[in-house]
Amino acid sequence: MYDVNLNDYTVGIHLDVSCDGKGTTNLAFHKTTSSFVVIKKYFIDDKESDDYHLIQHEIVTTRQLQHPNILPYLNAFVSGHDVYVVSPLMSYGSCSSLIKKHFNEGFPELAIAFIIRDVLHGLDYIHRKGFIHRALRASHILISAQGQACICGMRYSCEVVQDGKWQRLVYDFPKSSTNNLKWLSPELLQQDLRGYNEKSDVYSLGMTICELANGAVPFADMPDTLMLVEKIRGSMPRLLDQSTFPEDVMDIDQSGDGTSQEKFSVNLENIAKRAFSEAFHSITELCLQCDPNNRPSVNYLLGHSFFKQCRKTDVSLLDILKSVKPLNEYFGDFIGNDTEALETKLENLELENYSWDFENT
Repeated sequence: MYDVNLNDYTVGIHLDVSCDGKGTTNLAFHKTTSSFVVIKKYFIDDKESDDYHLIQHEIVTTRQLQHPNILPYLNAFVSGHDVYVVSPLMSYGSCSSLIKKHFNEGFPELAIAFIIRDVLHGLDYIHRKGFIHRALRASHILISAQGQACICGMRYSCEVVQDGKWQRLVYDFPKSSTNNLKWLSPELLQQDLRGYNEKSDVYSLGMTICELANGAVPFADMPDTLMLVEKIRGSMPRLLDQSTFPEDVMDIDQSGDGTSQEKFSVNLENIAKRAFSEAFHSITELCLQCDPNNRPSVNYLLGHSFFKQCRKTDVSLLDILKSVKPLNEYFGDFIGNDTEALETKLENLELENYSWDFENT
C-alpha cells in the first residue's frame, strides 16, 4: 500500500537528523491513502557497519510487534546506499521535542500520567514478546493525533529467548549505546556476571519520568564515568518540586539529580514552588531502585495509584496539548508558502523502485 513510487508522496518538512547525521526524517503526504507519513532515510555506505545492522535489527524487530502503543513501520526498502523507512505520522512528535519547544519546565503531572500509562502498556507487550527495549527515553516516546503515546527506538533492543529458551538474565551490552547511557540501569552499565533482565527497562522508565517532569534527564551535565559511579553507589534521581528542590540551586548536582542550573533555562521559582503528588514520587522511586530485585514489574506498575488521576478527570492529553500545533498543520502551511522548496526536497529524497525483505533477513 505504501509503495516506493516517488509520485505517490508529497514530501515537505524536514523534521530531524538521527544516527549521528547519517539519517534524516521528513514529513510526507501519501496520496494513495490520503494520509500523512514520516519517511526516514539512512545513508549507509558499509553494509557491514554497526549502523546498518542496528537499523536492520530495528526494522525486523518492529515488524514482529503489533500493539497500539508501539510505533509500526508501514514499509522499508533499500536504494543504493540508502535505507528508507515509512511510518505513520505521530502528529505531536516526540516527548523530548515537546519539552524543548513547549514544556521547558517539564510536563504537568496529569500529562505524564497519561503518557506513562501508555508506555507501560507498550513496554508490557514488548517484555511478553521476549524483548528488552534498552533505550527508553523521552525522544523514543511519540504522541499521536489522538493523544496516544507510542514507543519507538527498537534498534537497541535484545531478545531474551535464545534457542527456544527464555533466558533469566542477559549479558549482552547494546552496540552504539553512547546516546542512551544516562537512561541505562546500573546493572546494565556494570557489564558484570550478574547480568540484567527486563527490570533494566523499569529503571529507564524512572529516568524518563524524571526527564518528563523536570525538563531534563538526571545526570545531564555529569561526565559518563561519574554518572556510572553515582548510579552504582545508589544515588537516586528524583522529581523536583517544593518537597525536593534544594535551597541552594547549585546543590542539585550533588543531590543525585545531575542537573545543573544551566540545564534549566526556565523560571526556577516555578519548579521550586510546584507540588507533585505523593503517588508520583512513589512510582518514580520504585522504578529507580538501584537493586533490580527491588523494582516492580511493568504489570505491577500499571496498577499503581498514580494512574487513578487519569480515570478521575474529564481532561485528556489532547486538552493539555491544545496550545501545540500538530505537525500536519505545519505541512499545510509549507505546501502553501514554499512550493519551490518542496520540489527541491522531493528531488533530494531520491526514492527509487528497489525493495528489501527485512522480515526474512
